[in-house]
Amino acid sequence: MYLIRGGDNAGLSAEDMQVHMQKWMAWMESLGKKGIFVAGEPLDFTGKQVSGKNKTVTDGPFLEAKEMVGGYLIILANDIQEAVEISKGCPVFEMNGKLEIRPIQKMNL
Repeated sequence: MYLIRGGDNAGLSAEDMQVHMQKWMAWMESLGKKGIFVAGEPLDFTGKQVSGKNKTVTDGPFLEAKEMVGGYLIILANDIQEAVEISKGCPVFEMNGKLEIRPIQKMNL
């Protein structure tokens, strides 16, 4: 799973933002054509956090924009090294963003 963090798109014109989004769509489409795209969506900027034994509910996420998870992608890769190589085509890097790569563990239910 790729957790997509940050990206400095503040100040982009509407036209530049559209070009950037087209790069995202092209990259995701290329993953699909390779048969390795499973799922992915951007996340809304609103939400709640439930924390601790008392299950305290707060508004969130309120992290610095550069650290906020803005979306996720699930891809198929043979191992984490392959996932790292695949990630290098992600457009988030053009905006100085980060991409966290996490294997998904299988649960036997």
